Amino acid sequence: MTDNSTQQPQIEPGPGEAQAADILVAPMPTTPPRSQWAEVWSQFRHHKGAMVGAVVFFLIVAIVFLGPFFWTIEATYIDIRARNQGPSLAHPFGTDQLGRDMLARMMAGGQVSMSVGIVAMLLALFLGSFVGVLAGYFKALDNLLMRTTDLFLALPLLPLLLVMVMLFRDPLSKAFGPETGIFILIVVAIGLTSWMPTARIVRGDVLALKEREFVLAARSIGTTNGMMVIRHILPNVISPIVVSATLGIANAIITESALSFLGLGFPPDFPTWGRLLFDAVDYMQQNPERVILPGVAISLTVLSVNYLGDGLRDALDPRIRGR
Repeated sequence: MTDNSTQQPQIEPGPGEAQAADILVAPMPTTPPRSQWAEVWSQFRHHKGAMVGAVVFFLIVAIVFLGPFFWTIEATYIDIRARNQGPSLAHPFGTDQLGRDMLARMMAGGQVSMSVGIVAMLLALFLGSFVGVLAGYFKALDNLLMRTTDLFLALPLLPLLLVMVMLFRDPLSKAFGPETGIFILIVVAIGLTSWMPTARIVRGDVLALKEREFVLAARSIGTTNGMMVIRHILPNVISPIVVSATLGIANAIITESALSFLGLGFPPDFPTWGRLLFDAVDYMQQNPERVILPGVAISLTVLSVNYLGDGLRDALDPRIRGR
């Protein structure tokens, strides 16, 4: 005989409770982790200024380098009968004092200005990264290289560029021709006077990286200094180098434009945006668009590159990306 008083009644769960229990025990869906580049792109595309800057910059690049295939008027073609004309259907940007089409000269000048900016940036980037890695990784070279960097930073940039151009312009023009010689001279001059900020940034990152655990572990197994720098140090300082590259293009374009505006850049038959500004000074009252158009082109290019670099900095820096 069983004792019914000790048995607990069986309570059936209601429909709502059963559904809640199912929800509690149901496995949560897992999403695969995104790659580092996916995280970078996600951060970059949410930076509105960077996206606008990228669109404007690549639009300018497309117009400058692809436009001559559609606008077939030569930048050096002279038509005296059409000189100093305003914008029209035949010449959307007008003509200069020799009747040359300003739209064609704007595109040709943009090719030269951007080429100078990119090549000078690559030279400055190489020098700055080389000096920064050596100073940060080798303690014996740190003081010497940083004092040399401080010396270059203390020199006035524009007077130094003017002296370099005046000293080496004629020898390089005779050796390589006027156009190629001036191109080499301006690129080298800008590169040799623009590497210092990159060197200081890279040095700071290398000083922090060489005390990290993975670098100490690689050193403990006998990794040589060269392999350490190539395989472990340089890949982890790509972020500041990329940001310096974008900002370096803008600085090089401004510097080249300043030299050309002062009449110390490329020859008159070799247009750049700065040279177009220099040639248009005497015609500001008669044809103001000749000053406005190169100025707007320089400003838009520099502004878009700066916004692009700002977005890349935020996207590549994990400390900012995590906020």
